[in-house]
This record gives sequence, structure tokens and C-alpha cells, in this order.
Amino acid sequence: MDREIDEFLLELLRSRSPTGSEREAADVVEKYVGAASVGGVRRDVLGNRYAVYGSGDKTLMLAGHMDEIGFIVSYIDDDGFLFFEQLGGHDNVMLPGRRVAVITKNGYVYGVTGKRAVHLMDAKERKEVPETHQVWIDVGAQSRAEAEKLVRIGDPVVYDTAVRRLSPTRYAARAFDDRAGCYCVFEALRRLSRDSAKTDYRVVSVATTQEEIGTRGALTAAYGIDPQVGLAVDVDHATDFPTCDRRRFGHIRLGKGPVISRGPNINPKVFERLAECAEREGIPYQIGAESRPTGTDARVIQMTRGGVATGLLGIPLRYMHTPSEVADLDDIEGCVRLIAAFAKSLKNSDDFSF
Repeated sequence: MDREIDEFLLELLRSRSPTGSEREAADVVEKYVGAASVGGVRRDVLGNRYAVYGSGDKTLMLAGHMDEIGFIVSYIDDDGFLFFEQLGGHDNVMLPGRRVAVITKNGYVYGVTGKRAVHLMDAKERKEVPETHQVWIDVGAQSRAEAEKLVRIGDPVVYDTAVRRLSPTRYAARAFDDRAGCYCVFEALRRLSRDSAKTDYRVVSVATTQEEIGTRGALTAAYGIDPQVGLAVDVDHATDFPTCDRRRFGHIRLGKGPVISRGPNINPKVFERLAECAEREGIPYQIGAESRPTGTDARVIQMTRGGVATGLLGIPLRYMHTPSEVADLDDIEGCVRLIAAFAKSLKNSDDFSF
């Protein structure tokens, strides 16, 4: 099926919002979601964005983080080259030879990441993965003074890559992790509002911040909301590519539906309800096994206050934490539909203790 990308999702993917500097993505959320939210989109001191649908006595929290991996300028040398530290986890093999955008108070400053050319390395050096401090950003400056007119220490940086369509339903983008999940939790709320859906639970969708450095936004958001049920929506590793050992990493495929996780981080009754909703709505889904607290917002939502009945949905993704992540729009659409169906299925009489 040929599926056009939603403008809401496209603008989220194009926004530049490294962890701790999520304002661009937050502005997109406010633009597209404000009319669907009771009282508009609310913000807090960590930069989280909140939208509300319904007015039930119990609360369902939907969380999708809007931050992405990036860099932060940490030093400028005498020749005007910028050195940096990482925001979130990077594969250092990917660092050199990339176009980047430095986000400054006066707008973007464009540059490229550099290192010694292969011709200037000996045989041993060519086999080594560069350490972060061995790579720099070249913004075309010829001195420290010239560079300091453009950027400041602490300015965030992201890869400068475009959103590209690869096939009728598959796209490559810099930040499907986790603009796709962020889109899903708000698009589901928009559809509930559009359809005037009846929900026993109040639904609170949150674009969380700083997930990439420790699920920090979700921690404070969940405490403040105090939900009875929480659903984190993030990306999950697709393993349908050459060399991946499925005995170690399972078998998750692009285009085969969202991943419903199981394991200690997941309330078993929430998992079963999600699976029942998917089957009832005819939504293809996959199951993922998580043997420990996940690296997602679900880990802190579950442990908030007296505990929250928590589920986790994953959108299959290839090449996570690279400048060109690949996702399938069919999986994203399935995830939106599943979230909406789950929200409508919740009843005040539900008991998620076990």
C-alpha cells in the first residue's frame, strides 16, 4: 500500500531537538495538537509537553520521547575547530565525515565532522575506531575568535540529514527514535478527539524530554500525572537485516506491525489487553521479550509513586542511533490505531494488580 507521510510526523522528523534542547519538536506538538487537548498543550520546567483528552477519575499516561541523540560543543581550539561531547549513545564509527547543524541562539551554523584522512594513517590506525575527542567539527572558521562569533560552548549539535522516501511505505530519517513514538501518542489522542470517543479514563499524552540520557522527563512527568496505567511508545530494533543473530536478538521485522513487549518491566494484564485490542481491530503485531528494565520511559513510569501498570509498544526500526534510521509507515499507523483502541478499552472497574 502506498502511504503518504502525515505532515505532523514529517515536521517532527525535520525538527532538530537533541536531548536537553527539545524546543523545535515541542513547537510542532503544540502546533498540531493544541486544538485536540483540553485546555491546550501544557509545558513544564523540564520541557515536557502534555495534552489531555477526557475527564475520567482514572488516568492513562501515554509517553513518547521527543529528544534525539546529538552532541554538545565543549571546546574551541585556536584554529576555530569545535570539539564536542556526546548527547546520548553514538556508534563512533559513524562520527567522521558527517554534515551537522549547530543550534545557536542566532540560528543554525552548519559544519562537517572531520578526522585525519585515511591516506594519512598507518595500517594500524586505519583499523581503529576513533574516540570522540579525535573527531572535530569544521564550521569554516579560521581562528578561535571567528568561531566564537558563531557558536558558544554548550551549543547543541545534530546530524544534518533530510527525510527520504525509500519505498511506498518506508522512510529514512535522522530521528525516528523517537519522533515516531511521540507522533503516535499524540496522533492517537487527536483521533480520539476527532471521533468524540468515549473513554472511562482521562488520557494524558506526553512528549517527554531527555530520554536519551536517562528517561529524565518521563520520571517527573509520571510523578506529576500519577497515572493508574502507563504506556510508553518507543522504537524497537528490527532484526531483519544481514548478519543479525536472531537467536540473540529475536525476530522483529519492518512492516509486520508494532511490537508489544513482555517481561518484568511490563504489567502482564496490560500486555494481554494490548494483544486483545490488536486482534480485535485486525492490527498486525509482534511480541518482544525484555528480560530487564528497558531503556525506555517504561522503566521509570512503572516505578512511579506506588507503581503504575505499564505497557510498552515498539515501532520496528533499522539502524537505530545513526544519521539514517529506517521505519515503515504501516507500523506507525498500526501503533496509532492500537493505542486508540487500548485507551477506549479501559474501564473504571479494571484491576491491573496481579
